[in-house]
Formats: sequence, C-alpha cells, structure tokens
Amino acid sequence: MNGTVLVINGVDKFYGPIDHGVHAVKQLSMEIRKGEIIALLGSSGCGKTSTLRMVAGFEPVSRGTIAIAGREIHTFAPVKRNVAMAFEGYSLYPPLTVRENMAFALKAKRLPQSVVDEKVAFIAKLLEIEDILGRYPSSISGGQQQRASLGRALIRDADLHLLDEPMGQLEPQLRAVLRGRIKHYIKERGLTAILVTHDQTEANALADRIAVMEGGVLQQFDTPQMIKERPANLFTGTFVGEPPMNVFEASVIGAGDTIAFGLNEGVRLDYAASAFAPGVRDALLARRKVVLGIRPYAVKRSIDGVSAQVAVSQWLGDQTHIAADFAGGTMVLVEHDRTSLAVGETIGIHLDPSSLHVFDSETGGAISHGVELA
Repeated sequence: MNGTVLVINGVDKFYGPIDHGVHAVKQLSMEIRKGEIIALLGSSGCGKTSTLRMVAGFEPVSRGTIAIAGREIHTFAPVKRNVAMAFEGYSLYPPLTVRENMAFALKAKRLPQSVVDEKVAFIAKLLEIEDILGRYPSSISGGQQQRASLGRALIRDADLHLLDEPMGQLEPQLRAVLRGRIKHYIKERGLTAILVTHDQTEANALADRIAVMEGGVLQQFDTPQMIKERPANLFTGTFVGEPPMNVFEASVIGAGDTIAFGLNEGVRLDYAASAFAPGVRDALLARRKVVLGIRPYAVKRSIDGVSAQVAVSQWLGDQTHIAADFAGGTMVLVEHDRTSLAVGETIGIHLDPSSLHVFDSETGGAISHGVELA
C-alpha cells in the first residue's frame, strides 16, 4: 500500500449562507492512502454523509479543497471524478434490470460483452443476488436493492469507492458474511474505499482506520485498536466501545507517595504515585478535577475492592453483564463466566491503574491512558 489517493484540506460545509447557515462539516482535513478502507463513524447529523457527498460531487464544498489522485476535483462534476458510489437510498435505474444496472458503467466503457457478463456474475455471487439479476428494482426488497447498488459500485474500476451505509437494510447474519467477503474483495484488488456508518461493529470489521466525527468535527482518525486503547478525548472514549466506557467525575488528591481520585459519595481510589509515569503525575496534579474512564471488560471484582450494589446481572449467552450502583453512578462489568448475582448484593470493585483513562474535565481531552503508566 503506497501513495495518497484522497486529500481533504480544510473543508467546511454550510447549508445556507456561510455567515448564518448550518455548519455541517468544520475544517475537515484528512489523507487516505491507496488500498485503505476508511470508515467515517458517527451518529446521525455528525457530518459523515455530507463529507462523502462532497467527495462524490453531489454537494458543493463551501471552503477548502479536495484532491483525488493528485487532481483537485472539488469543482468537477461528479462524472469527472472517477469515483464509484453506493448510496444509502439505492438509486438504481428503474427501467433497467439488476443485471443492466450493475453492467451500466462497464458498457459505457465499451468492454466486450463476455467481460461484462463475467464481472456481473462474479459480483452477483459475492453479494448473493444471482437469482434477481433479471428483475427490476421495483420488484425486489430493500435489502436486495441495497446489494444491487453496492454491486454496481464495486464492479467499477475507480480511483475511490464511496459506500454510504451499504448494508444497513440487511439482516445481521447476512451482514456478517458480506463484511468479510467485501473486505477481501477490496483488499485483494488494491481498491481504496470510504465507508459511512453509524455501526461501530461494521467500522471495526471493515476499516483500516476510523474517522470518528461529531458535530461536524473530526474527533479522531486512527486504527480501531488505537481508538479503543488511546481515545483522543472523552467523546471518542465513550462513543466507541460496547458496552460503553464507564466514566466518573473525580477530584485529584496528591499526598506524599500517593495519588488519589475522589469520587461521589465519599468513594476514594488510592494509587501509588510511582504507578504513573512522571509526566502523567505532573499532568494529574496540575488539575483539580478530571473524568476517569474504564472499559467494562477491564473492571474486576475483588473481595477488598470498593463496595458496590448489584442493580442488574444478565447472561447474554457468552458473557455476563453486571450493572452496579457505584459512587453515585452505574458501573458496568463484563465477565466471560456465567455469574449468578442477586439484585442488591454487595460486590467489591477493583479498578487497576493500568486500565484507567483520564480526561480533562473542562475540554474532554485525554490526559493519560493505562498504557502510559510507568
């Protein structure tokens, strides 16, 4: 994998006048390398689809530039950008059959009919739509239309493939199967793709890197592992991860060889100052208030831990999820063993410093992560 396919530089998107319109995308800059699969991940209205549509040419750029394969294309018509797009709304040609829809771009390039037929058959088998190739869009289900739209995009030879919620209408088992097939297809051919999704499972399964967006702002752009282990801020830390990260406001107390965090209801977590790297110690002691975060999988039960009362305990088939009243909030634990705990039962909670994420209480920016401990 080498070279840069897409460069987005300082892009803003306003709907309406720049001075008082809706600011949907704010100063977005990112580079995507050849052969990468990138996921734009965020909740509804975060700016991810607006970004994709600006790259495709269906929305004008308010400010900034977009370059594909070394060409600034943000003023080009969509047809001149050499991008292939699968729309969330399908956008198939109604008068054409599924086969004709998928073959449309290939025929426009005047490829031999035998080549066209071979490519269509291969993609149809990949997406499990061989049996509907002769049917028209109006006669097939939403999920089938979505796969046909996806097939029409994947079959093209383009600089960039843009996939807008490409599997949102599919049932979970089929989605899981197609994720693996699509990723293999893209990687095997060295294609470059951007996926828009609100589903973090899909983003983690498909993407080499994930761009987390919120409020039109790029919050973090990194590998799935780094986003989970080193979230750039409190939003990313709590948005990515299932179940979500536990967070608690805390005051920082430094005394001698100890650094302590004071939580609500008199709960105090004491740690040896030597457990934290010198730079982290200084950063903590420079603040009076922080937000502590810990992932449910990292929370441990311990006889000598801080007391908490079980509110919910449920077995989900392969793991137990426990919610406990802790420090005026709720602490969620995930255990792989089947655990029988009664509502109201007291358990001990242990939070190892190596698993703590610490965020600035005012800005939400990350101060430290467990991997940064001494």
